[in-house]
Amino acid sequence: MKFIKLLILVFALFVNACKNKKQHSIVSDSSTTENLYFGQKPPGLIPEVFAPGIVSINGRNASTISFSPDLDEIYFSAHEKDEETSSIYFSKLKGNKWTPVKRANFTDGKKNEELYPSVSLNDKRIYFTAFDSIFSDEKIWYVNRLEDSWSDAIKLDSPINDDLVFYINQAKNGDLFYTSISKAKMYYAPNKNGEFPEVQEIELEFGHHGFISPSQEYLLVYNRKKENEDHDIYVCFKEKDGTWTKPIPLGNEVNSNFSESCPSITPDGKYLFFNRSDEDESSNVYWVSTEIIDKLRSVNF
Repeated sequence: MKFIKLLILVFALFVNACKNKKQHSIVSDSSTTENLYFGQKPPGLIPEVFAPGIVSINGRNASTISFSPDLDEIYFSAHEKDEETSSIYFSKLKGNKWTPVKRANFTDGKKNEELYPSVSLNDKRIYFTAFDSIFSDEKIWYVNRLEDSWSDAIKLDSPINDDLVFYINQAKNGDLFYTSISKAKMYYAPNKNGEFPEVQEIELEFGHHGFISPSQEYLLVYNRKKENEDHDIYVCFKEKDGTWTKPIPLGNEVNSNFSESCPSITPDGKYLFFNRSDEDESSNVYWVSTEIIDKLRSVNF
């Protein structure tokens, strides 16, 4: 009898411990979720400035945000108005707090400028553009993720870099999408077991600085309506035969009287990020729900 009572007591303690552990896990997960995006309330269909005073700082030009798949790391390009070169900055969510924003300096000074970061959706690499002189040697580089740091920067060994290129990003299946500077056109390189041995032009009516949605359902690009006008962001939807629709403007909620550029989509596909230039020629990062893209698709197709 004593043995049976002892078993019941041990079982009760075990069940209680499991409950406490589960409750603690739920609290931790909930607390972490509440602190995503620097604790900001996610926007609806009206774009809002992202992380004012942290990422978007008055008088600074910030653009091209990329998140890790778990949304617990952020990388973005920025430069001060009086600076000629851009740098990549990052912050990580550790526990319930984001670390102070720091400069990444992936090439350790080997290149004068680093910008347009893109975290791969398998979380193993961070791609970016690096160069010494604008319109002369822009190439795609990457760093491999180590346990709590990155490898030395490596120039991508691919025909992609046979051209002047930038603004690279990766779909969920590993295909790389990028812009040719010399041709002002979009290209992509199919993923072949982690290698990118060939490139193909994306047939678009117009647009560059494109960002592919994780599932490749649509491609965001930006372009001027007319010469000397501001940039606007457009979406091209993929047809069943693999071709792309005409670029459709994202509407007045996104496209204002100022220039909008550098679109990107979060790994979960929920939010669109872009930058908008202001009257003083600085630019802030904005974010908005991708429901605006879903609505355009339902209206047009």
